Amino acid sequence: MSTVRIALGDLTGKPSVAVFRGVPYATASRFAAPKPIERWSGACDATQHGPIAPQPASRLRAAMGEFVRPQDEDCLTLTIATPGTDDAKRAVIVFLHGGAYLSGAGSLDWYDGSVLAGDGDIVVVGVNYRLGAFGFLHLPGVAAGNMGLLDMVAALRWVRDNIDAFGGDPARVTLVGQSAGAHAVMCLLTMWETRGLFERAILQSAPAGWAPQSREQGRASADALCRALGATPADLVTIPTARIIAAQTQIARENARFADIRPPFLPVFDNLAEPTAFLRAAASEAASRDVAMIIGTSREEMHAFFAADPAMNPPDPEAMAAVFAELTGSADAVALYRRRRLGATEHELLGDLTTDHLFLFPSLAFADAVAEAGAEAWVYEFRWSPAGSKFKACHCIELPFVFGNFAAWADAAMLAGGNQVEMAALSTAIRNAWCEFAEGGDPHSPGLLWPPYLRPTRQTMCFDTVLGAVGDPSGAAWRGGVEV
Repeated sequence: MSTVRIALGDLTGKPSVAVFRGVPYATASRFAAPKPIERWSGACDATQHGPIAPQPASRLRAAMGEFVRPQDEDCLTLTIATPGTDDAKRAVIVFLHGGAYLSGAGSLDWYDGSVLAGDGDIVVVGVNYRLGAFGFLHLPGVAAGNMGLLDMVAALRWVRDNIDAFGGDPARVTLVGQSAGAHAVMCLLTMWETRGLFERAILQSAPAGWAPQSREQGRASADALCRALGATPADLVTIPTARIIAAQTQIARENARFADIRPPFLPVFDNLAEPTAFLRAAASEAASRDVAMIIGTSREEMHAFFAADPAMNPPDPEAMAAVFAELTGSADAVALYRRRRLGATEHELLGDLTTDHLFLFPSLAFADAVAEAGAEAWVYEFRWSPAGSKFKACHCIELPFVFGNFAAWADAAMLAGGNQVEMAALSTAIRNAWCEFAEGGDPHSPGLLWPPYLRPTRQTMCFDTVLGAVGDPSGAAWRGGVEV
């Protein structure tokens, strides 16, 4: 056993790369902002994970696999992996998981930071935060709003105040987010509460095309929840957890639009409820705070959602034409996408389109804004996938490479049939880059020349069986006939 003493009391964890599980960082009652944790007496057992946030089944279980964990509203805990509880002042990575603000947990085995911490000699912290209506209900007089984001702020403050006891340097914190977690990083950049809490950020597959909700949109989602429950706003504080989760699922089903994965509950920022305003505000804050950034996507993000969806095999032609017309201005744009992906099925073309407009184009626009505002930025595209995989280089596929823990992903269909030698080598390259960046340098390492991102050339690192930077991978600023 390993024991570490912090201001709040002692913690016992497992040795080697010491892992401290279920570490409480805040407390919160339903719909309220989190409060600092009180000091405990004696030693707190940090060898077992605590419960995860209440949630429905993941929408990506067909690609990623299933997970089952006890759930409870009392879920605000951290998982900390460290090479040593000494005074080494190591760089720190704080990881915010994805799941559309509806599912997931930083304590899942998928995000175990032991390999990353051991190989990189850094401290890795996974965060559990509140999800769905419990984390993002906006209802004045009932829900404070943005509770999940405030949980993240509380976690970052806890890291600032305590991570030195785990061998970490509170002045060298890199905030890493994937999917909704990356979207959350963009939101956190715009909040005054986060100033000084992290110096670097990595955005993996941010759905940057989602602007936060306006107050009006947030209130509409709250009203829909009340209708689904047959309840008044005041009733929401006492309604059983399971009923609220079921009502969320009903709302998502009722509001579902063809080829649209936007969830019913998102952060609410009235002044940022327009995509361009959101991107510019986050970029401006990154520059003013001197936050260097890595920003990246996977080549076929939306294939994780579409490949196993019966409604997409094949998609309805009229619905597909309507989506192309809505996003590109012309249903005829499908022909341009067809020329780019030879022999493509209809759902693959739709996946390419929606990947571009939810992930790639807005992420490049954000990188443009970051670079133009004067902050340092590096951009990547993850392109590797197993030969013949229907999921291709889909949403979330880079995660096991970042964490280097493939055994935890044994049931992930998106990795099935992958060449183990390729996977191990690619994981090493990515982990080296992430750790070099977190240490305070450029994300390049020996044999991996990764130039910074600038608007004229859009130099982008391609992670595949061959590594290297290319200029403007979207095709001379065009992809599918739409200028980025």
